Amino acid sequence: MSETQRSGGERSVQPSGASPSDGREKPGQSVSVIVVTYNALPWIEPCLASARGHELIVVDHGSTDGTVDFVRRHFPEAAIHEQPNLGLAAGWNAGLRVANGDWFFLLNADAWVVGDAVEKLVAVAESCPDAAVVGPRLRNPDGTLQRSVRGFPTLWRLATEYLFLRKLAPWTRALNAFYAGGFHHDRRCEAEFLMGAALLVRPEAVSEIGTLDERFFLFSEEVDWCFRFHRAGWRVLFTPAAEAVHVGGVSHGGRFFREQLLGHLRFMAKHRGRAEAERARRLLAVALTIRGALFRGARGSMYRDGARWLRSSSLEELLAWRR
Repeated sequence: MSETQRSGGERSVQPSGASPSDGREKPGQSVSVIVVTYNALPWIEPCLASARGHELIVVDHGSTDGTVDFVRRHFPEAAIHEQPNLGLAAGWNAGLRVANGDWFFLLNADAWVVGDAVEKLVAVAESCPDAAVVGPRLRNPDGTLQRSVRGFPTLWRLATEYLFLRKLAPWTRALNAFYAGGFHHDRRCEAEFLMGAALLVRPEAVSEIGTLDERFFLFSEEVDWCFRFHRAGWRVLFTPAAEAVHVGGVSHGGRFFREQLLGHLRFMAKHRGRAEAERARRLLAVALTIRGALFRGARGSMYRDGARWLRSSSLEELLAWRR
């Protein structure tokens, strides 16, 4: 597959053929829905109910709140795979290994699709054979938009986020490319990456570039995956024709902030080089020190802890860190 032209951000996609928004999943186009759970009550019920009718694969990472028993009782058709908690990427990979569908659909345990969103995503993917990933528009539970079209991390983009520079001009790409500033999620576009709450993935693309990198425990695994898809010439598409609701942050509640920081460093080291990752470590340490001085309570404490952690060790030691 030849490399597609990209300009560093999202762009409109002009697909061939009829509009997929009116289409449905074609006969014979089966979908394997993969959900990774860790103490997923109460959201696992609407999650799995919304995807019923497709192959359901639940990978549980040691839930202690009754998630597994609940799924067995209420969704007996779901295949349950229990394993130690080695991270979200490892959970998704476990599901991918046993999936039988013509398409893979990764769905967070705190998310659910609206109506026939899965079928609409398949229709979009069918109309764009070079699309490795197609993602829906995400909504918060209150119906407001959840911005899911994102830009790959760079040193400047991390600065605009962690130093609050994007607040100065949130609708410009110059100061908010990380969150696709200026894009209103109202048209189909090609994205650098999409937030991983609900992603339809083409198996042929996975066969070419491989599964998720399990060194990413909880954050940035989809960022790395989409970057690898792009590098191999595949596209990542966003479509507003399909929608999903995503609660967000339920499974970790902000407790894994170090993992978020580590995800940035792992991505930078892997794709931008160790020197740039070291610059990112120093930038984040300074930014979080400033944030820690500005905020009180649990939020300020989280920032101060993050800054101390980033200063406590070398880049190589941080990259080797595991919870």
